[in-house]
Amino acid sequence: MIRIQNIYHMLAYAFQTLQGQGYRDVAAEEFDNTADLLAEILARGVSLQLKRGLGREYVDREEALSSPRGKIELSESLKTRSILRRQLVCSYDEFSTDTRMNRILKATIVLLVRSGIDKVRKKALRRLLPYFVDVGDVDLAHEDWHMRFDRNNQAYRMLMNVCWLVVKGLLQTQEDGSIRMMNLLDEQRMSHLYEKFILEYYRREHPELSAGAPYISWALDDGFDDMLPVMHTDITLEQGTTVLIIDAK
Repeated sequence: MIRIQNIYHMLAYAFQTLQGQGYRDVAAEEFDNTADLLAEILARGVSLQLKRGLGREYVDREEALSSPRGKIELSESLKTRSILRRQLVCSYDEFSTDTRMNRILKATIVLLVRSGIDKVRKKALRRLLPYFVDVGDVDLAHEDWHMRFDRNNQAYRMLMNVCWLVVKGLLQTQEDGSIRMMNLLDEQRMSHLYEKFILEYYRREHPELSAGAPYISWALDDGFDDMLPVMHTDITLEQGTTVLIIDAK
C-alpha cells in the first residue's frame, strides 16, 4: 500500500503549484486517508484562489426584466406573457463567477463536507462555501472533465485535477445506489498519477534529458495502419540518439 505522504509527493511533482508557499507544510502533516489529503489541498488551493478572486467568464442570461437590458426577445415576451406584468424577456451577457470550473469546485467541496473526512478539514471547507453563493450547481456524475486552460484560468488546472481525483478516484457507488468515499485512489487513477509523477520528475530533476509522452508511428512498408492500435508511450526519455521508453504500469 502506498503511504499517503508519498501520494502527496507524487502530486507535488505532477503539479508544480503544490510546491508554492501555501502548501509547503502539507508534507509534514499526517493523513488517515487520501480523501483527507485531497481535502486539505483543495481547502488551501481554493483559499489562495479566493484571495485572487474567483475566475469569471461571460455567461449567457435570459430572463424577464422590468428595465430592459441587452437584446429584447419579443417572441418570448409574448409567449410568457411577461408584457402583462410590465416586463420584457431579455438576453444578455454577464461577467459572472457562475462558471463551469467554479461549479465543479463548489460541488466537490460539498461532496467532501458530506463525507467522513477529518472534522477540522470539513470545517475549513465549509467556511469556503459562502463565497460560492452566486455559483450554480452541477451533477459531477455527468461531467466529462474535458477542459481548456489558458493564461486566464491556469490557476485552476491543479484544482480541477484534484476535483477529478476525488470524483473519479475515490467515489464508489454501492449496490443500493448510495455513494461511498474510498480511503485510497482506485487503480486507474493511481496509475495515471504515477505516470505524470515520473514524467514531471525527469523534467525537473534531469533537464539534460528530453522527457515526454509521445505517440509512436508503426514501421510499415505500405503505411496502412488503420486497423492497428495507437501506440502512446507512458514516458519517453531522449538524449542524443539514445531513447528510453518507460512503461509505468
